[in-house]
Amino acid sequence: MRFQDLVEKLGISVTSSSDTPELEITGVSAIADATPNTLTYAESTKYIEQLKATQASAVILPANETLQGIAIDRGLAWIVVSQPRLVFASAIALFYQPYKPAPRIHPTAVIDPSAQIGESVSIGAHVVIESGVKVGNHVCIHPNVVVYPDVVIGDRTVLHANCTIQERSQIGADCVIHSGAVIGSEGFGFVPTREGWLKMEQAGYTVLEDGVEIGCNSAVDRPAVGETRIGRNTKLDNFVQIGHGVKVGEACAFAAQVGIAGGSTIGNRVILAGQVGVGNEAKMGDGSIASARTGVHSDVKSGVTVSGYPAVEHRTFLRAWALYTRLPEMYQAIKQIQKRLDES
Repeated sequence: MRFQDLVEKLGISVTSSSDTPELEITGVSAIADATPNTLTYAESTKYIEQLKATQASAVILPANETLQGIAIDRGLAWIVVSQPRLVFASAIALFYQPYKPAPRIHPTAVIDPSAQIGESVSIGAHVVIESGVKVGNHVCIHPNVVVYPDVVIGDRTVLHANCTIQERSQIGADCVIHSGAVIGSEGFGFVPTREGWLKMEQAGYTVLEDGVEIGCNSAVDRPAVGETRIGRNTKLDNFVQIGHGVKVGEACAFAAQVGIAGGSTIGNRVILAGQVGVGNEAKMGDGSIASARTGVHSDVKSGVTVSGYPAVEHRTFLRAWALYTRLPEMYQAIKQIQKRLDES
């Protein structure tokens, strides 16, 4: 589409429109790998060198005179916004929409007669839907998905190929469950006895509120009693484990290989970076953050960033790490001091 049409669709009012009325934008691209007639973005001055070299024809910029000056010197069309990455995400959606098959029920799908299927639903090949399932309107279920009995699936939710939804799970509207994920699997509940481990049946529920996204090969377990709940608009990356009885708040983001032990409570807008582990029944307050590979074994207050194993406040971790890197020279200094004391 024409650059000016693109700007209008994005709802942007501040642009460099001179010399670009007929510029055609054919797609979007990363700033370092851009090709002519594509749109890219730069968030800050750390992109200066990439902006100087990019082959893109148009760029989304913050209100930064240095970056704008480079765009002008290079003859690039540019847009000024407060959040370039957010606007770039909207631009991607103008050029690309995820694959969604037309509404239909594939002849190889096995659907129990008691299941309730909404309007304009797509059900792919070899899908199995058990008794008592309720599927909302405009739901898309890709091939080989298995839905156990008494599951509820909200409107416009997408279940990708080979995911499994186990019994009595409740999935809200506009959720996305990616391939290989298992929702409502049995929690890891065993009671030690003299004869070994006694299995505790997991009779609870798993609830995903509206807008939740679960990455590939992730698992959200059901508890023995009560529920495991993932709050509205929370996003889980691939290979994430949510233990039985965990309560996760709204608008959280968990990166790959995060593991949360049973009974833990995660507040709203919490960010867990890659490979973070949260111990049994630990609590993380609203807006808290755990950096990569952090081990959280005790409660974290709201708004606090923690790092390390076991977790400490991030500033404390940085000071401790600075000392850790100096340990070899400190050890040599101590040896010299000890030698002088022995000689005295």
